[in-house]
Amino acid sequence: MPNEPNHIPINGVLDLHKFRPDELGSLIPTYIDECLKENIYKIRIIHGKGTGNLRRSVHALLDRNSHVQSYSLASDRSGWGATVATLKND
Repeated sequence: MPNEPNHIPINGVLDLHKFRPDELGSLIPTYIDECLKENIYKIRIIHGKGTGNLRRSVHALLDRNSHVQSYSLASDRSGWGATVATLKND
């Protein structure tokens, strides 16, 4: 059975548990672009706590994305299991 593309709701929350790490390089920039089209400027990326490899990958991708104004680990109960990013409203 071929891999079916995942449908991702564009609501400002991206849960990476459904994706492989090698998909992030295209997934995160595309998700950011789609959020901007929907006038969503605050996004939450759920990467889980784990060993921190996924978090570091997410942060590296956010660092390289010109639409990202700032980001930080979530300050709520999810703590370092999620990153919250503010996108530029150009």
